[in-house]
Amino acid sequence: MKTKNSVFAACLLFSSVVLAHQPVMDMAPRWDDGYGFQVRYESYGSDTLLDDDSEVANPLGLKRYVNKTWFEGVYTFDRAIRVTFKLPYILQRRTKNINGTAVRQRNSGIGDLVLGIPLKYYRNRKAFTENFSFTPSIRLPTGSSSGDFALSDGSIDYGFSLSYSSESPKYYTLFDLYYWLNTEGDRGMHEGDELALDINLGYHPYHNNDNNSGVFTMLDISARYNDDPASATLTTASGGQRVQMGPVLVLYKDNIMFRTEYKHLVYEKTSGISNARGNEFMIGLGVTF
Repeated sequence: MKTKNSVFAACLLFSSVVLAHQPVMDMAPRWDDGYGFQVRYESYGSDTLLDDDSEVANPLGLKRYVNKTWFEGVYTFDRAIRVTFKLPYILQRRTKNINGTAVRQRNSGIGDLVLGIPLKYYRNRKAFTENFSFTPSIRLPTGSSSGDFALSDGSIDYGFSLSYSSESPKYYTLFDLYYWLNTEGDRGMHEGDELALDINLGYHPYHNNDNNSGVFTMLDISARYNDDPASATLTTASGGQRVQMGPVLVLYKDNIMFRTEYKHLVYEKTSGISNARGNEFMIGLGVTF
């Protein structure tokens, strides 16, 4: 049944980290045979050059910027079993050091398709609910692996996520630990495995029962570790560690949700000399049925 409470739950989280969170809003819809879609724009990159955790001189003006527009969807067999997909359109550009010369490279097109099966266990109490989730995922090489700046390494990759979330009328929390096993792809490319932890701390300051609209705010904290990639010069992959955090704002009315997010790079340590990931900006719109 599509109740107001279930629609409110849909508004709590808007897939803030692509490889970990699930559309739409990580938990919606909560009714049998429900479905939803979202479109989300993601942008990151910088011209800051790091060696380990120290900034170094960048006389060639080396830089890397990536923009992704994601189309994502979810279908629920019931509230505890669902399937999801995520497909990006990528526009990426960089200036790279090739034999002491700054060379500009760019590429655009469809990226790799990510499919997931979130399996949830709910426990409901008066004015409080929580759920535990296990999500196996697979990433299929639908993106092009050709060229000097490939959109995909051409591999089939496997993801596993363990998460816990809870919510009350005013507060929301999420803890998500996930791992991606990245296999070797075309031309010897191998982007390296990834281990990550995401923490979301949310507050719900306003909700109007009359028209089922409101505002939700959240602090997003994420930590990442990436193994060193092979043939990293062909993709955007880079090894190292980073911690990011920033504010999230969600506006919703009925079954339509809008989200914007800014994530500041708090700490980064690269493996060798590489451009920093930089700060991230995301904006999106989702709907459930």
